[in-house]
This record gives sequence, structure tokens and C-alpha cells, in this order.
Amino acid sequence: MLSTDQILEAMSGQGLRITDQRKTLAKLFGENTGYLSAKDVYEHMGRKYSGLSFDTVYRNLRIMEELGVLEQVVFEEGVKFKGSCNQDHHHHHMICLQCMKTYPINFCPMNLTDTPDQFRVVKHKFEVFGYCKDCEQNREEEIALAAHGKEGR
Repeated sequence: MLSTDQILEAMSGQGLRITDQRKTLAKLFGENTGYLSAKDVYEHMGRKYSGLSFDTVYRNLRIMEELGVLEQVVFEEGVKFKGSCNQDHHHHHMICLQCMKTYPINFCPMNLTDTPDQFRVVKHKFEVFGYCKDCEQNREEEIALAAHGKEGR
């Protein structure tokens, strides 16, 4: 994951003015390993900056994603953002739907696609969603307990 300083460096390297709000955003993603919705970020920022608009937060999230310092993932409940990986090679992720832990996929499945000649790929995303071993075990235990509870009625 990129550090706060690496995020700020990338932003200033692209000519963005580094405001106090952008420093706070960089720190939030540089220190948080999880996924945050725009609403989560807005609420965090609103505690420090009264009068800050949701549009301003969302615009900055989009800018940071376009710069490559944030990754955007579409979950069933909506779009979430996370600090980009610190790895210098192209890869994708498997994401646990329970704890949000990510696991790298160290090859690109895009190479396996049969892209038609009349189509030029400019960007792609590939995420696999499921449950890590710990969360899957917890889910199975909860299901077993729920089933056992129904039997006792």
C-alpha cells in the first residue's frame, strides 16, 4: 500500500496543489488498509472541515483514482476506494466480502481474452470476490448454529 508521503508525492508530481484537505485525504488512505466509501470519507473529512461538500470529496477521490494512488472497486453495496498497492507490477485482487482482506492475483487474465480487431482496450479491471478461509469458517459455523436453532423449535 502506498504511504501518505507517496500519495502526496504523486499528487504534487501531477501539479495538484497540496491543500490541508488533500493532506488529510492522503493520510486517511495512507494509514487505512481497508476500503472506504465516498460517504465514509465525507464523514471523516466533515469532522475536521465543516462546510465541506460531498461533491468536493468525491471529485478528489476521482482525481486520486485517475492518478493511480487510489483503487476503486465496485461492491454490491456501491463504489469503495482504497490506497493503491505499493507493487510496481500490474496485478489484480481477490477480495474477501466479509473482512475486505485482499489477496493479489499475480497474473493478468486480460492476456487470455480474445479482443476483436475492431476494439482497442484502454483500461481494464478484474476482481474476484469471495470469502477468506477464516471468514468462510465463521460463516459455516453461523449457518450450522442457525440450522441447529431451527431444529430445536
